[in-house]
Amino acid sequence: MTSELGRLIARRIALTGPISIADFMSEALGHPRLGYYRRVMPLGAIPLGATGDFTTAPEISQMFGELLGAWLAERWLAMGRPAPVRLVELGPGRGTLMADALRATRAVPGFHAALDLRLVETSAPLRAAQRTALVGFSPAWHERFDEVPAGPLLLIANEFFDALPVRQFHRTAEGWRERMVGLAPDGTLRLALAPGLTPFAAVLPDAQAGAEAEISEAGRALAAAIGARLHQDGGWALIVDYGYDGSTLGSSLQAVRGHRGAGILDRPGETDLSAHVDFAALAAAAGVATFGPVAQGDFLRRLGIARRAHTLKRQASPEQGRVIDAALARLIAPDQMGTLFRVLAMGDNRSAQPAGFSETPSGAT
Repeated sequence: MTSELGRLIARRIALTGPISIADFMSEALGHPRLGYYRRVMPLGAIPLGATGDFTTAPEISQMFGELLGAWLAERWLAMGRPAPVRLVELGPGRGTLMADALRATRAVPGFHAALDLRLVETSAPLRAAQRTALVGFSPAWHERFDEVPAGPLLLIANEFFDALPVRQFHRTAEGWRERMVGLAPDGTLRLALAPGLTPFAAVLPDAQAGAEAEISEAGRALAAAIGARLHQDGGWALIVDYGYDGSTLGSSLQAVRGHRGAGILDRPGETDLSAHVDFAALAAAAGVATFGPVAQGDFLRRLGIARRAHTLKRQASPEQGRVIDAALARLIAPDQMGTLFRVLAMGDNRSAQPAGFSETPSGAT
């Protein structure tokens, strides 16, 4: 069974030929009317949280947003307390992370008064949820990062880069060929390899026949844009996502609907698509000092999540204490989010190194 958007994509392919997986992802997630993050839906149907298609760290525990808020406030202090400072979140979800971050930093002298809150969000229902969560903070919304005004920057992106389009490649005996989305004889969508070798072969590693690889041009371009802004105006960015530290072979693109796996071509516009983030590629594209990536569990431990959990439990009932313990484990345990999720910081190289990372920056300009 397909969807209205699936039929539109099939019609496009019938008229103009096969499209890349990156183009398919762009349509499936971002079509102006039918894309997964753009379609009109009741607020209760937002595909985030226990009743949606996926759950993010801020929805698991307030501790996540609180600690990231403290990290941002410390960076602001290290920058010399610029005012105003653009506080930007890419893909803020329901606004939970930012609400927790702002609540946790309300006692930092001058911080909130300096903030110019900017949210990069394409979903109208999610913007409505963010407006409710952040009442009193008067955020401004943007479709894209490049719409954010110039100025000193504090940026956070939690599970944003994984939703950016990727190209996929397959190594044949002749060389690398790109995987495309075409049409089966019955008119349904199907995957197939492009007939010729890809010009992207120059940036793909040497590998045996049968190997797979992915590239996110959109992710690299956004990292470069963030890095350029940091270099020009000063500031810091924190990227949290699931992925790997260095470029590696393999295909990671996955589809989820209702917390269950689905085919990546199944019901476009109604199914979440994401791929693991190549943090080495982001760091290389940024062109500024980078720290990490480090495991989310290590990062949160260094920021004091165990102490925060202990404080919360002192004021909690036994049942609430068990919930706090379960959330803590989910965020930092190696067999849950603690290792798969990575944290990367980008900085302007004008202030001291940030908390949560090793002593030496992994790159600087």
